[in-house]
Amino acid sequence: MFIRIVKMSFEDDKIDLFLKNFNSNKEKIRNFEGCTLLKLLRDKNNTTIFFTYSYWQSEAHLETYRNSELFKSVWGKTKILFNNKPEAWSVDTVESL
Repeated sequence: MFIRIVKMSFEDDKIDLFLKNFNSNKEKIRNFEGCTLLKLLRDKNNTTIFFTYSYWQSEAHLETYRNSELFKSVWGKTKILFNNKPEAWSVDTVESL
């Protein structure tokens, strides 16, 4: 299992469109095979920055999702709202207390 973190930054007037798209699809993403957790986080100091934080059973599961029609639809509607290039990290938990 590993964690995928994606940082996204939006123009202020595009945030409602992003949230509408996310809320319409969050259950589908969370229930996609291999996804065991999905969170949407918002920066406390810069409220135009959001992060998705998701747990995946394997890299293959994430790649299957990234090649799915669901991802293409969600990402297609999301990426046109960015005001900066998104960043993504795939990380493993080293320790959890």
